[in-house]
Amino acid sequence: MERPEANEFHANYQKYFDLVPAGDYMGLLSQNSAESATFFENLPPEKHDYKYAEEKWTVKEVLMHIIDTERVFSYRALAAARGDSETPVYRMDEELYARNVDVTNRTLRSLIAEFKAVRIATEYLFENLTDSQSKRCCNVVTHPMTASAIGYFLIGHVQHHIGVVRDRYL
Repeated sequence: MERPEANEFHANYQKYFDLVPAGDYMGLLSQNSAESATFFENLPPEKHDYKYAEEKWTVKEVLMHIIDTERVFSYRALAAARGDSETPVYRMDEELYARNVDVTNRTLRSLIAEFKAVRIATEYLFENLTDSQSKRCCNVVTHPMTASAIGYFLIGHVQHHIGVVRDRYL
C-alpha cells in the first residue's frame, strides 16, 4: 500500500503522517504494533494513573483513547475499502469517549492486551487490501479519506500519543 497523497485526507491530519517514516506499510504497521506495546509495557507502575494536569488523561486513559481511535478508524478503512462512499461517517468526539469509559480498575497490562488484539485485527484488514481498495474513500462528513490514508494515520496517531507520554508524563 502506497503512502497517501495530500488529497486523500484533511490537512489537519498531516501532523500524524509526518510521524510515519518511509518504508513498506505492513512492515511499518507491524513495527509500530510491537514498539507501541513495548513502550507501554516498560512504563513504571507509578505512572499508570498519572496525569500531568488536572483536565488531562492518565496514561491508561491515553492508551484507551488509542484503542478507541483504532476501532473507529479501522471501521472507516473497512467502509472505504468495501466501496461504501455513501454512508456518512461522523467525527469521533474523543472527549466524549474518554468521559464514558472507566479504566481506573483496569491494569495497564489489560489495556496493552486489548491494544494488541485490536491492532491484530487492523493488521489483518490492511494486509489483505488491494492497491485499488486502498485508494477508495469513505464519506467522513467533513472530508473524504482513503483507506490508505487511514492506515497511515493509525501509525502516526499512536506515535503522536507516545510522544506526548514521553514529553509530559515521564
